[in-house]
Amino acid sequence: MKDSIETLWKRYLSNRDDAIAKDGLTLNYLPLVKYVAGRLAITLPSHVDINDLIGSGVIGLVNALEHFEPKFKTKFETYAIIRIRGAMLDELRALDWVPRSMREKFVALQRAHADLEQRLGRPARDDEVAEKLQVSVDELDALMNEERSVAFLSLNELLNPDDGDRKAVSLIDSVHDESQPSPFAVFDTKEKRRILAQAIQELPEQERIVIALYYYEQLMLKEIGAVLGISESRVSQIHTKALTRLGGKLRRCDSPVRTLARVGRPNED
Repeated sequence: MKDSIETLWKRYLSNRDDAIAKDGLTLNYLPLVKYVAGRLAITLPSHVDINDLIGSGVIGLVNALEHFEPKFKTKFETYAIIRIRGAMLDELRALDWVPRSMREKFVALQRAHADLEQRLGRPARDDEVAEKLQVSVDELDALMNEERSVAFLSLNELLNPDDGDRKAVSLIDSVHDESQPSPFAVFDTKEKRRILAQAIQELPEQERIVIALYYYEQLMLKEIGAVLGISESRVSQIHTKALTRLGGKLRRCDSPVRTLARVGRPNED
């Protein structure tokens, strides 16, 4: 008879060298790895193999088991997801999978959407965006699929170069201590959420539904496709288009807010 998950935890926490208990816990929590990989996959280019993400995620899961401390009163699943996601992001950064030229293309897409929406007073159609970028609609579709990968942010990205007088600072170094929020930080966070919520409300209906189902209802792409009666790849394309529109709106507002795929779900705080 197999040990229950509670028994495995008791065995493992009393003796971290218990390989049988550790293997049993790893197998039990493997679905977490597949879940995180599936959530990340929507933001990645097609050439990135999800199995590579799962492989690195398993390493993150094992790492989570080795460092988990129940005394901090945090659910293991919550802690493990952070470790698993971090391991996957480390793997992606090591692959250097987002060249500068690709990021520049995505910024151009965002600006095109934002400029057209300001001029037209409504969300721009694909043909209008394609005309502004001087590409065909098919080329725009291909570009959108390619640019899925850019809806992601590396915390190692430098905010300023090392010019000799000032030390280079990465984004992760600039993140303030959440346990000591300043009044400005509290106001800034509220303002970002207000701007983001307004931007989401101004999306075309189908894009707004996809954003709501993905980030708020936690549905996977296949499940969203079933709800809307469209293919999984079409859902992915709609998601990318929504992030492009949001990015353009937020850039025009001079807000440091990134797209939902970069900052995570609104209810993660």
